[in-house]
Amino acid sequence: MNDLNHIAQTFSKEDSQRFISFLEKKNKRRDAKNIQLFKLLLNNNLNSGDLCFKLYGHSKKEAYHALRKRLYQSIIEFIANSSLQEEKAIDMQIIKYILASRTCLQQKQYKMAYKILDKAEILAEEHHLFPLLNEIYHSQIQYAYTNTEIDINILISKFESNKNHHQLEDRLNIVYAKVRQTLNSLTYKGEVTDFETITNNALNEYNISINDSMSFKSLYQLITIVSLSAFVTNDYLKVEPFLIQTYKTILKHKNRDKQLYYHIQILYTIANILFRNKKFNKSLLYLDLMNQHMLGKRKKYYNTFILKYNLLLALNLNYSNQQDEAIRILSPLIKSKHSDIGTLLDIYLSLITFHFQKDDFKKAHTLFSKFYHTDNWYTEKAGIEWVIKKNLIDILLQIELKNIDLVESRILSFKRNHSSYLKGIKQDRVLIYLGLIERYYKASEKVTSEAFKNKVENSFEWIDKEREDIFVMSFYAWLKSKMENKNLYNTTLALIKDSKINL
Repeated sequence: MNDLNHIAQTFSKEDSQRFISFLEKKNKRRDAKNIQLFKLLLNNNLNSGDLCFKLYGHSKKEAYHALRKRLYQSIIEFIANSSLQEEKAIDMQIIKYILASRTCLQQKQYKMAYKILDKAEILAEEHHLFPLLNEIYHSQIQYAYTNTEIDINILISKFESNKNHHQLEDRLNIVYAKVRQTLNSLTYKGEVTDFETITNNALNEYNISINDSMSFKSLYQLITIVSLSAFVTNDYLKVEPFLIQTYKTILKHKNRDKQLYYHIQILYTIANILFRNKKFNKSLLYLDLMNQHMLGKRKKYYNTFILKYNLLLALNLNYSNQQDEAIRILSPLIKSKHSDIGTLLDIYLSLITFHFQKDDFKKAHTLFSKFYHTDNWYTEKAGIEWVIKKNLIDILLQIELKNIDLVESRILSFKRNHSSYLKGIKQDRVLIYLGLIERYYKASEKVTSEAFKNKVENSFEWIDKEREDIFVMSFYAWLKSKMENKNLYNTTLALIKDSKINL
């Protein structure tokens, strides 16, 4: 999917209608084909050759590419204009105030100038616009000698405090960038990294801590840094109170509605953490809030987040004994064409898992057969952890389908490709689990014996059930269901219920 297709797919229905109106006003020729091309791109079912034929009736590659280029420029112009109107209205108003006040100051209309600067200061403080506040205080201090009622020391104190807030925001942005880069190396390149130590060192190096005066964006970045650490270390309970308390801080911000994108991101992050902590009802509450905000600003970000929303909704339902509803939600989404390939792959793998847990192995295998790319391709798009889960599910699926010849080759391939990485990140238990799977498929009749159960019990260094990852529990549930000769889905739900007793 190229840039033009990508952008078109992110438009809501309202955005699309406004853009078409924008093109209609802009078009000087009646035979302009930009609107027709945009409508065809929204369907996203045609390749370049088909689009060209639809537009011209025959091959006119040069005209078609020129048209795409013009449409791309129009989309950029439309997005920029919309952003100025919707996001920067306050900023522009403050800038106008600053410019007007400086004109008044130069003309020695000091009283009027300071009244205008006071208005600008109130607006800039409400919206945490530190760079603009710097300009306001600069002017106020420069001309303080003209007004005997002004305490210059108070102005200087405000200026220094604002400078600290601004520098904190800059430092947090640097830490955020470093942490995301480290995570990318870990997730997509398979580099072995002590992520938690790197994150803590970066926060300490730049002296980052929660502050009520942070901008909405900065609070979002802080939440993201903390949550990323939790996803890498699988310690979600530790960060949950911080995330929820920080969100309460965000709700006090007067500009929370202005920065809707970050608000939705934060709601999704909290809902995801709560799901990983097996607190499904609370997660669904935050998902409902997320959906409400997705509908805001004429559904501006609806398409951006709809896949993530539905995936997390389905996961919560599946592990709340509502599996059929979870499958109903995800089934149509695997046919979607969306720029968020990572989430689409998560949806595919989750749907396979749901059918597997339902003992519908043929359906799971049919879906799995759609994975025709190499593991390297999937690692680039979804990360190495996703690939490891996919390959483990494949091994279990081949066992259930009694494709024993394939099981052996799949296990050998898994060990060859992932052993070093798993040992490097201290996740040897995946390899131990794989060894127990081998024991099962080679001698399945022994799986219900006390000897095998003791072997399983002594193979792992067990952590608290409350802290155990829900997806790790799902894999273990398969082995437990074999040991107890019970239904997989019911075994999974029972394990989760047991882990929630002390929550």
